[in-house]
Amino acid sequence: MHHISPESWLVSAGRPEEPGAPLNVPPVPASNFLLGGEREYSRGSGTPTWEALETIVGHLEEGGAVAFASGMAAAASVFDQLDTGAQVVLPDDCYHGVAELAADGERKGRWRVARIAVEDTAGWLAAAAEADLLWLESPTNPLLKVADLKAICAVPRKPGALLAVDNTFATPLIQKPLELGADISMHSASKFIGGHSDLLAGIVCARDSERLAALRRSRTLAGATPGTLEAWLAVRGARTLALRLERAQQNAGRLATWLQRHPRVEQVRYPGLPDHPGQAVAAGQMAGFGSMISYDVAGGADAADAVCRNVRLIRHASSLGAVESTMERRAANAGQEHLPPSLLRLSVGIESCTDLEADLDQALHAAST
Repeated sequence: MHHISPESWLVSAGRPEEPGAPLNVPPVPASNFLLGGEREYSRGSGTPTWEALETIVGHLEEGGAVAFASGMAAAASVFDQLDTGAQVVLPDDCYHGVAELAADGERKGRWRVARIAVEDTAGWLAAAAEADLLWLESPTNPLLKVADLKAICAVPRKPGALLAVDNTFATPLIQKPLELGADISMHSASKFIGGHSDLLAGIVCARDSERLAALRRSRTLAGATPGTLEAWLAVRGARTLALRLERAQQNAGRLATWLQRHPRVEQVRYPGLPDHPGQAVAAGQMAGFGSMISYDVAGGADAADAVCRNVRLIRHASSLGAVESTMERRAANAGQEHLPPSLLRLSVGIESCTDLEADLDQALHAAST
């Protein structure tokens, strides 16, 4: 069989092959198995449902995959690979959960943390010689900054060091960090892979078999295993990832341009916009620009809160990457007060773009009265 496209792989992979087996991998709600076979206890042996998810995403990332209970459990497993006293480098704009995980470990004396501006490529290249973990995120959450992954992943690193990329915003369809030279690509599968705001799951991908085994060991020892239903839902969601992402990305490109023209909007951040400072870098390492936008509302935090209260089609909710569009003011969250006070992060869904524009327009105008 010829090498099939990612779109076909998403639909066809991770299915049972035995004659008479169900077409879809079923949820296997088992903690233990009859002894004498390859499985004993699911925390260490896994289940067919988890493995279907790992097969689907691992191949898309052109490596192998280990599924976890959440995106944060996946991130924690990467940090778990570090020895005491390690040097960790994070972007200045970074998912707040990972930033808190790193800060918590630093307080406990487990590692030292430095922060580098995402766009400071020279700073990242210099850090590669000293750091034990380079943790990158591109595009970033929520400022949509773009790291030059091609350059940073290619530079020689300190022996034994890890370079990990949070690839949640881009998904494996748009960006392949392992192909660029990263050691690890991580996803919160709660987002685009699941795609329906109904599960928590995380996935870590790597090419090195020993690294994958170490990540599985971390999962086993921490008990950070995905739930049966969650894994099954993530498989079901992944089947339509290509279709969902295509529509959402189309909508986002149009919405970003529309928002730039809106009199009640001060700034729009979207890597696909010609005036985005990371546009050229993004175009060189991504197959698209994704479906995440952040924008600043004229009138400050109160006006931005009013926009969130007034939307009707878009949902005022956290998280992202689902079929429905969601929006929130990120600086309202504890630990994120440093963000622009009127910044709204918008995860663009698969609704009619005309309806999304109309909803945002009425909410922006209502907020100004």
